[in-house]
Amino acid sequence: MTPTERTHHHAPHAHGHAHSHGPAKPVSAHLRKVIAAVLVPFAAAVVAGMVILWPGSAPPHQHSGLGLDQQTESGRVVKIEEVDCAKVGAQPQQQQQSPQGGAPVTGPCEQATIEVGSGPDKGVTFTEIVQPSASRRYTVGEGVVLAYAPKAPENLRYSVTDVDRNVPMVLLAAVFAVAVVAIGRLRGVFALVALVISFGVLTMFILPAILQGSDPLLVAVIGGSAIMLIALYMCHGLNARTSVAVLGTLTSLLLIGLLGAGFIGWAHLTGNTDDTTGLVHGLYPHIEIQGLLLAGIIIGSLGVLDDVTVTQTSAVWELKEADPKANWRKLYASAMRIGRDHIASVVNTLVMAYAGASLPLLLLFSIADSGVGRVATSEIVAEEIVRTLVGSIGLVASVPVTTFLAALVVSADRHNTSKGSKRGSKGGSRTAKSGGRRRRAK
Repeated sequence: MTPTERTHHHAPHAHGHAHSHGPAKPVSAHLRKVIAAVLVPFAAAVVAGMVILWPGSAPPHQHSGLGLDQQTESGRVVKIEEVDCAKVGAQPQQQQQSPQGGAPVTGPCEQATIEVGSGPDKGVTFTEIVQPSASRRYTVGEGVVLAYAPKAPENLRYSVTDVDRNVPMVLLAAVFAVAVVAIGRLRGVFALVALVISFGVLTMFILPAILQGSDPLLVAVIGGSAIMLIALYMCHGLNARTSVAVLGTLTSLLLIGLLGAGFIGWAHLTGNTDDTTGLVHGLYPHIEIQGLLLAGIIIGSLGVLDDVTVTQTSAVWELKEADPKANWRKLYASAMRIGRDHIASVVNTLVMAYAGASLPLLLLFSIADSGVGRVATSEIVAEEIVRTLVGSIGLVASVPVTTFLAALVVSADRHNTSKGSKRGSKGGSRTAKSGGRRRRAK
């Protein structure tokens, strides 16, 4: 065996642990202390903030009967029959918007008999007229949601406001859970648990705290941080890899908050652009609607940021496993090539998601034949543009920031191992050289 062959024979034993395909090795004790020095105080501040701002429950109020703020009961369609619209006095749907009214509705209408299924009038029936132009149709046995106005005349207390979708929604959620667990296995279970906890933080802390009068931005930052910490560590483990993703997400959220606050103020966006927001402001005038808009931007960006930062961190770790000798510069350059592809796809996803949600609004502007500039600068559209672009900027910035942090940490992660590997390699080389010299001496 030649000296060169002898050297290569020893080298794999010196570096064999670096090629392991198992989980990433834990970082050194020094690095763990550095990461803990940053994240432990932050986590403690989040917990303290939640304790201080904990609302208990949403403040009680009397139902106004407007929009979604109605007292509701359950109901069921028990009978449907066809009637003449003119005979039952059906009025055109446009009459409420036009003071002149319109011609009486003619043709066949449907008369649905509805039975009240809950509340003080359980078992009482009333009729609902369905006009030919109505978008919603009923079937016998179908469950419905009834708006209940206790102070109205007896024959006007109930009206159908929606259909009961409990069964299809529960079934869809069950299919989703089965798919996540079947493919993700134990990680899928943890992901579902984290999702439930995140929803609990949203409904039990963020929303009631805002209704109680706390600053929406502060509540969103604290609640969003709690969701991020719970979701990331529960799904990906309490390790350096996840901690780097947390740091990258925090940095990006800070950037999103600063940009959002700056451009919402500069563009004079009030946040009061639809009936729902107006109703909330009417019921709780102390709520800062502009802060609510910024809080929505932060919370909406959180989920996508988690995806990007975790992916980039994992990419850096896997690249290091594939090439243990790579320094942090090489790791950063390689991972950024992956990140650029991720940016291109995720930004397009964000824009299309917001465009899809605003499609009816965009159709109205198209019908009005408004110019692109006029549409883009109108408050209701500008609000969505600011939301999309601010979130996208934070998303784009998260890639280089997270990649840089991960490259530094993963390189330090192998610091002691690399020293051991070098010592092993040098020892092997000396043995090979000695053996070579002895062979030549012979």
